[in-house]
Amino acid sequence: MCCNRTNGAQKKPENIYKEKLESVFKELEDKIISLLKNELKIFKNLLSPDYPACTERQVEDEEDQCSVREGVLKITLHFLRNMNQTDLANTLETKLAPACHRKLKSILREKCQKIHEGISQHGTTALLNEIYTELYITEGGNGEVSNEHEVRQLETASRKPTTQEAPIKCNDIFRPLPGQDKAIRTVLTKGVAGIGKTVSVQKFILDWSEGRANQDVLFIFPLPFRELNLMKKKRFSLVELLYCFFPETCELKPKHYKHYKILFILDGLDECRLPLDFQNNERLWEVTQSTSMDVLLTTLIKGDLLPSALLWITSRPAAASQIPPECIDQVTEVRGFSDLKKEEYFRKRISDESLANRLITHMKSSRSLYIMCHIPVFCWIGASVLERMLGEAESGEIPKTLTQMFAHFLIFHIKHKGQKYDQQSDTYQTRKLVLALGKLAFQQLEKGNLIFYEEDLRNSGIDVREISVYSGMCTQIFREEFELQLGKVFSFVHLSVQEFLAALYVFISFISTNTNVLQQEHPGFFTIFKTPMSVFLNSAVDKALESQNGHLDLFLRFLLGLSLESNQSLLLSLLLKQMGRSSHSKKETVKYIKEKIRENSSPEKSINLFHCLNELNDHSLVQEVQTYLTRGGNSHLHGARLSPAQWSALVFVLLNSEEELDEFDLRKYEPSEECLLRLLPVLKASRKAILSDCGLTEESCKSLTSVLQTENSSLRELEINDNDLQDSGVEQLCAGLKSSHCKLEILRLSGCLVTEEGCSSLASALRSNPSHLKELDLTYNHPGESGVKLLSARLEDPHCRLDTLRVEHAGKFRITPGLRKYVCDLTLDPNTAHTRLALSEENRKVTCVEEHQQQPYPDHPERFDECAQVLCRESLTGRCYWEVEWRVGADISVTYKDISRKGLSGNCGFGYNVKSWSLYCFNKSYFVRHNNKFTAISAPPSSSNRVGVYLDWAAGTLSFYSVSSHTPSHICTHSTPHSLSPSMQGLGFAILTPQYVFVS
Repeated sequence: MCCNRTNGAQKKPENIYKEKLESVFKELEDKIISLLKNELKIFKNLLSPDYPACTERQVEDEEDQCSVREGVLKITLHFLRNMNQTDLANTLETKLAPACHRKLKSILREKCQKIHEGISQHGTTALLNEIYTELYITEGGNGEVSNEHEVRQLETASRKPTTQEAPIKCNDIFRPLPGQDKAIRTVLTKGVAGIGKTVSVQKFILDWSEGRANQDVLFIFPLPFRELNLMKKKRFSLVELLYCFFPETCELKPKHYKHYKILFILDGLDECRLPLDFQNNERLWEVTQSTSMDVLLTTLIKGDLLPSALLWITSRPAAASQIPPECIDQVTEVRGFSDLKKEEYFRKRISDESLANRLITHMKSSRSLYIMCHIPVFCWIGASVLERMLGEAESGEIPKTLTQMFAHFLIFHIKHKGQKYDQQSDTYQTRKLVLALGKLAFQQLEKGNLIFYEEDLRNSGIDVREISVYSGMCTQIFREEFELQLGKVFSFVHLSVQEFLAALYVFISFISTNTNVLQQEHPGFFTIFKTPMSVFLNSAVDKALESQNGHLDLFLRFLLGLSLESNQSLLLSLLLKQMGRSSHSKKETVKYIKEKIRENSSPEKSINLFHCLNELNDHSLVQEVQTYLTRGGNSHLHGARLSPAQWSALVFVLLNSEEELDEFDLRKYEPSEECLLRLLPVLKASRKAILSDCGLTEESCKSLTSVLQTENSSLRELEINDNDLQDSGVEQLCAGLKSSHCKLEILRLSGCLVTEEGCSSLASALRSNPSHLKELDLTYNHPGESGVKLLSARLEDPHCRLDTLRVEHAGKFRITPGLRKYVCDLTLDPNTAHTRLALSEENRKVTCVEEHQQQPYPDHPERFDECAQVLCRESLTGRCYWEVEWRVGADISVTYKDISRKGLSGNCGFGYNVKSWSLYCFNKSYFVRHNNKFTAISAPPSSSNRVGVYLDWAAGTLSFYSVSSHTPSHICTHSTPHSLSPSMQGLGFAILTPQYVFVS
């Protein structure tokens, strides 16, 4: 049998497959490259200025024919932006967008280019770009709830230095802040009522629609909550909702919502009347799926629906917590006008430069008015009133309080409308109108509502069919918005106007019918028995103080202000003519408020009571404290014993000073724990706090922790050196450092008895909150090797901002309480001693001898040849403490090394020149001498023949203490100028009789 060989080896199946795959992918590569080239050519032509523009229909036809274009476009845009060709990328994306993109831009541009300043559509409008004044927007914490009255928040914000936080431009709201590396999807912007949140939104949309900013965003859909409220009973898909608001979006296909960059703006979260149940609402993923408005919004905010979309939510602070923190990527805060922008606004608003200058000067003269000017709407109110009054020769008293300002505002606009519509003055109709609005204002204020619907008006007894009467005569005060598609929304021009009208309603109800609407549980009592005005006002004070969040603070100011006859006279012609005026002495009310200030432990409530006294034109408590400060000089109280009411007044004076609260030094007032607790609100409002050597303990640290945990604290630098805090106190502080609200950048704990246990607490705090603290000073403590290692690890952590750690001058002896932790070993230098000074006991004792007993010292250039003085051998740097014991008397001095040694001139004698400071001790009496100036010092009760001397070279302070039973009592402290040459101790004698001085 024979076998024939085949003509070559047969190919294996796997090789055939590989060859085929290679061929297919080669052909695929050619086709993809060809496709990419063709698409890139189209993109290039679209971007070319000399290329004839294709019609919208052509672009859409090409898009239908080539569905892969979206993928190619994404790749192209990605590379263009990586090449920093953002403008080209934005232009290309815009040209390939659906036609409705351009329609939406056009509609929003037309809607946003005009603004109604303070009023509704009844009044005149202005172009936003012409009158827009830049608002101050900053990083706003973590969005947690703030229950304080918004005027309190405004006052707190006004004390913050504008240089402390970097401002954020409105158009940069979605840009990551310095140090942030995450993408921003959802931004929550907080701000008090009227501060400019909605105007910021309007300006953002206008700049986008005009092509000036954020051109990478293809679609912006503004959805105000006040309009969404009207749809709460209906079901929509996202596509249907947007079509309802923006019919031009009908061309958008469901896939576009995922492929294009879209921004939803949900303005006015505080006006939302939907439950927003993030916990229990069902989840939604499809833009075409219908559901309730509540579910639609929660799934959109959570990111289940359109996770690629951007969201911008605005809210008043109290409502911000409705959104779970995990749904928010960045929180910002609108602070309104900075001081410079206030002036810019008034100069834009008033063309007469001289009049504008007078208006600005007047606003600055009243702290309460000037603080309110952070709110743009209040600037408009102030300008409306003051422009007229300052421009008229006989306009009466210019408003200095909030009550006066709002009373003039109300009168002016009611009169103005009467003249405009040629109506006869009808006091009854006017009073009826204002009382109806006041009742609405009061009822809705109690509920916390700023916007109202027809149902709310009916509940307040207002006939909705006649609402045009209210919005027509009081356009500038009460407004009706017609532009909504499903109903009408009503509001006052600003929360403060609502609070004023609410106070006016309550006041008029009392003086006309003797009814106290604040005490509804006993309505009949007040109508039967005549109630004194003071009792009525005292009940209002009590009700406001009972409020946990201070929501009646401004209302109370207005109510008390209206009780003054001068303010009633303003309203007489319009409101009070037919019901009589209330005449009562304000003394009883002032006395009652002062009693409440004495009783009240809450600094915030006490501060508002001082504003109430201001509305009553009583400044007696403030003047008392200002007298103390003036008498003391440089804000020193010099041991003045203040009453609780005076302490509260001091806080009010400091917080309302025109000077910026940059640095708070507790030692200027009273270096004690009690003073710290009294002045805590001032510390919270300061950028830097100096609390060194103030006798603070662990209890003090609990109070400091509360400051660090406060969201609106301005504190960035805290110096607590030389206080015996111990590890337990440091652990208390660390609870504050761990807080997400804590923005402290520098912490100095030098000489605070800190060991490795305290270092462990600090290291743990830095792990919890690593983003802010940059410098930590633990010198003159005992951190131990393990403590230093723990904190050094934080220095090396790239996520921790700490870059300076100081642990010098450490050791076990540093945990000795008091000044003795700084004890230094000194010996006297024989080469400097005068010949009548005999040294003994290893050069630690010096005795003044008779002339015939002069010491046979050799000649030396460093020796004092005429003055009976001696210097120590050691240079004194850093912190040094030593004690001196004497018999009969002694000059205990600290001097620079280069003091003159020859002759009897003032250049040689201790305390007779600028280079030395001397404490002259004789017979338990003390005299301080420096630069030839003598000052007698009262001796402490426990004075002895032993004096402690403490020199803090870095701080530039020199202190003397009387030491009895090893307990130092402060005698005096000097400020010493810093110098490059070290300081040295010198001991001198003024009485040449046998005596000695011993250095220990």
